[in-house]
Amino acid sequence: MSGSPSGLEKGGVRITGSSGGAQACAEFDVTNHGTEPFTYTITFEFLSSSGEALTHTKQTVPSVKPGRTVKRRAAMGELPSRPRGAVQVRIAEVRSVPADEAPSDKGTCPPSGVRVYADDGDAAMGLRVVSLHLENCGTRTHRLNGYPQIQLLDEGHKPVNSVKVLKGGSAIATGTGADGTPQPLDLRPGERAYAGLVWRNTVEAGVGDPVNAPYVRVWEKPGADPVMVIPEFDLGTTGKLGVGPWKKDDTNGPVTDGAPGR
Repeated sequence: MSGSPSGLEKGGVRITGSSGGAQACAEFDVTNHGTEPFTYTITFEFLSSSGEALTHTKQTVPSVKPGRTVKRRAAMGELPSRPRGAVQVRIAEVRSVPADEAPSDKGTCPPSGVRVYADDGDAAMGLRVVSLHLENCGTRTHRLNGYPQIQLLDEGHKPVNSVKVLKGGSAIATGTGADGTPQPLDLRPGERAYAGLVWRNTVEAGVGDPVNAPYVRVWEKPGADPVMVIPEFDLGTTGKLGVGPWKKDDTNGPVTDGAPGR
């Protein structure tokens, strides 16, 4: 691809080849320079020859072992109209989580019998709301009562201790759905629950440096195995994050695919 933009290598990911046209794609390598298996989520951005963003796509590469390199391919997909000139591609973002803490919203049920993952969230006027989702994909009733326990992490997976984690979304804003008193929940196989994460990205001069924490380690209840999700916290200088209680999610039907790995 002629005239390729910058962003060909980032966070252990390297674009090794690409082709343009209406079916533009990129070949890439993922190398794990760490000491434990990691699952990578890479965002690729496809650009016109003039640098205009056409579309983006995400690729997840699971369980790359330490010191190993794996090869993959990312395709742009169909666009409403054919772009003029050569299509370029760059690596917009690379995120990685320990493979044994990777979230899952589908496929084979984890050994724990539950899936925990985060959605893409909602943002309006500086207010951010992301929901954690828990799905009982096992064969037994799963009990919850309280708030998820969380730990914020920076880009290097180091704890962020400068942010106060408060109970209830109303600690940040009302009307987010992350309020209320925790209630005992008995989730039968196929049932789901959710809990809201609420924050503002306000930046005030002289208060301190803005805090960005891409990752959060989640324990759905004390003693549970942790799951690391990627809500991309842009907390500004607020220093606060509200966490809502687990609530029953009645918007989805029962799960029929996958089986618990017990």
